[in-house]
Amino acid sequence: MKTEINKNILIIIPCYNEEGNVRTLYQKIKEIEIPHCRITPLFINDYSSDNTLKVLDEMDVNYLDNPINLRIGGTVQTGFLYAWEYGYDIAVQMDGDGQHPPKELSKLIRPLLNDEADVVIGSRFIQKEGFQSSVMRRFGIKFFTTLNKMLVGITIHDSTSGYRAYNKKAIQLLTEYYPDEYPEPEAIIYLSHKKMKLLEIPVIMDERVEGVSSIGSFNSLYYMIKVSLNSLFLHLKLKLNG
Repeated sequence: MKTEINKNILIIIPCYNEEGNVRTLYQKIKEIEIPHCRITPLFINDYSSDNTLKVLDEMDVNYLDNPINLRIGGTVQTGFLYAWEYGYDIAVQMDGDGQHPPKELSKLIRPLLNDEADVVIGSRFIQKEGFQSSVMRRFGIKFFTTLNKMLVGITIHDSTSGYRAYNKKAIQLLTEYYPDEYPEPEAIIYLSHKKMKLLEIPVIMDERVEGVSSIGSFNSLYYMIKVSLNSLFLHLKLKLNG
């Protein structure tokens, strides 16, 4: 008997120089089953300088290839545009470096299926299990938690987490605007102003196996200053515009 599909889920996977990670990630995604849901991964190669595009082509998977480097924000928004254009019910943001285990996917999806939230954020800091990131990054994340609380009154413990799931209302909003360079903390500000219900749930994340993160320790202070200013300006703009 054929299983009835009630929800179509798109997994948006931005990839920049992830040739060593995408095969393993795809295999793990294929193992995931959520009742009455069809899961479709969409890899988006962000003009990688390594062999990521070649590997994706060899894998025979669903992928897009950016003609220029759009960075993480532009690449993820491309995924939202794709999800909206093709009528997906849920979009999931999952990093291409393997730090977001597909086995945790059902935890993110469940609150959306039960209409308990519009956006679900996977957090490594609620139960403090799995990879906890570096000391410097944890300090920065706590800073953004405080900043978000001050600006929009919402507490998200892992505000830089890129492991997120969105319902159709949130997908539509994010096709209209999504921060470009380091979008995760700013997106919380935007979605809060747009009256989206955000829910943070505990997940266990892994450490990157291969490749290098796009946010190095040298850039950490720059990252904090830039994102803080962008978040403040975005908040003021949205508040003034109602």
